[in-house]
Amino acid sequence: MKRILLLGSGELGKEFTIAALRLGQYVVACDSYTGAPAQQVAQEFEVFNMLDGDELEKVVRKHRPDIIVPEIEAIRTEKLYEFERLGIQVVPSANAVNYTMNRKAIRDLAAQELGLKTANYRYASTYEELKQAAQVVGFPCIIKPLMSSSGHGQSRVENADELEKAWQEAIHGSRGDLAEVIVEEFIPFDSEITLLTVTQQNGPTLFCPPIGHVQKHGDYRESFQPAPVSDIQIKKAQQMAEQVTRALKGAGIWGVEFFLKGDEVYFSELSPRPHDTGMVTLAGTQNFNEFELHLRAVLGLPIPCVKLLRTGASAVILSPIASYEPPRYKGLELTCEEDADVRIFGKPFTRMHRRMGVVVVSGALDADVENLRDKAKRLASKVEVY
Repeated sequence: MKRILLLGSGELGKEFTIAALRLGQYVVACDSYTGAPAQQVAQEFEVFNMLDGDELEKVVRKHRPDIIVPEIEAIRTEKLYEFERLGIQVVPSANAVNYTMNRKAIRDLAAQELGLKTANYRYASTYEELKQAAQVVGFPCIIKPLMSSSGHGQSRVENADELEKAWQEAIHGSRGDLAEVIVEEFIPFDSEITLLTVTQQNGPTLFCPPIGHVQKHGDYRESFQPAPVSDIQIKKAQQMAEQVTRALKGAGIWGVEFFLKGDEVYFSELSPRPHDTGMVTLAGTQNFNEFELHLRAVLGLPIPCVKLLRTGASAVILSPIASYEPPRYKGLELTCEEDADVRIFGKPFTRMHRRMGVVVVSGALDADVENLRDKAKRLASKVEVY
């Protein structure tokens, strides 16, 4: 049995914890508030500010974990190097976490060091720099905080008049203490995919069937697997994903995002952990869902292959209210159709448009994915958060 310190206890951390418990592991779930989803199923939990390096070190010394698994961006990530030197396994590695928690580091690695195809981009740490960067990149453009998650602070800007509002949103939506943004060329892509990539301690890199997804304001709303991708596109995406994960090193699952336009494939972003769009794998689309794959890779268990078993789709359940009262749910019985399932994350309070649950549906391998997407969205719309 390994003692796992989970840094971040949201819905992804909850599913990872469930997978860990099923294989007899011990999880200490950490977050900045009490009652986070993963804390509800872990053996122990801690509540503290993970951006406070001293507090993070105190928790590590208290629990003496074998493995540290980051699940969010708001962590004093440079401390992970110290823990790694002490012999603690950091997932996938301290280097990978430090690179990928910051869009600047990972984009420069991908575009400048590895030569991967990306959108044109610039950085800005002041509003004046933002205006200059936008003129170079051109309009429309995408503005994002260098450190954020779930689309917080991200906006599309059509002209110079919208820059000031976008700057304020980006700074307000930034996680941690980094006040810098990335300004990206807008790629009029045909579609976007997540390529879940599994790196093993002793074994080949594996790729899950591509996952298509739809985002709104940079946040996941629905996903489906497999996404319609040409042989040329998937080959390019797999080559890029293997390049960047090999450079960062470590074992685990990576959510690698790409834009597709014609036969061109653009590297977008990378997360060194289970990806929100990968919740579609909870529909049983694969022989292992993404959380089980992550855990097996972390523990060093051999993963012979990843197989597509069914076609699937997911759609999120959003909160229409903001309240610190425990949320209630109506209409769960309306989701109980054949080949459908609903997961309520168990978040103890709500915000406007916060993800509170997900509906997943599946069909045979030859099922029409568009019909499954419609079914998932229809069922998710029947669940009311109040």
